[in-house]
Amino acid sequence: MPPSATTTRAALALVAIATLLGGCTTSAPAQAPTLDAPTGSLPSPTEPLLSSDDADSRVGELAPGFPTALLPVPDGAQILVSSAEPTADGMVEVSLNLRSTLDVAALLDHVRAPLLAAGFAEVPAAPAQGLAAQTSFSRSDGKELLVAGIRDDGTNRTLTIGGRITPPAAG
Repeated sequence: MPPSATTTRAALALVAIATLLGGCTTSAPAQAPTLDAPTGSLPSPTEPLLSSDDADSRVGELAPGFPTALLPVPDGAQILVSSAEPTADGMVEVSLNLRSTLDVAALLDHVRAPLLAAGFAEVPAAPAQGLAAQTSFSRSDGKELLVAGIRDDGTNRTLTIGGRITPPAAG
């Protein structure tokens, strides 16, 4: 039986998140940074992380219109970057990256509970290299799809979740 559109979209989204969070590897030997380099020789960024006119994204806080009822931020978590961008087809593309001291299971449960309560179905996946957990959530026959990955450094967990949803009802 051929895979459904939802399964195909979920698989593609999982590959994308694994690529983003999985990191890079190389066979070249590691080189220690030089600590006595003059300050003037250090590279400087050529552009900001977000432009000042990016109304749909925020660094260190939630973007305007971010669906917190669907994707609540855990108490004590540090928001790294978020976005909530309306699309031409009436959907909203959302993204949230945060850091938390919750353990992997608790952080995943924090994400899972409101999504399941809102009618999303979970499609767990084996974690990609570098991830402690990975899953996706789908609703509306795959029209709405969110993919989540959690990286665990032993002290903090970094959650990345993103995808497309129907805009929350105003009220």
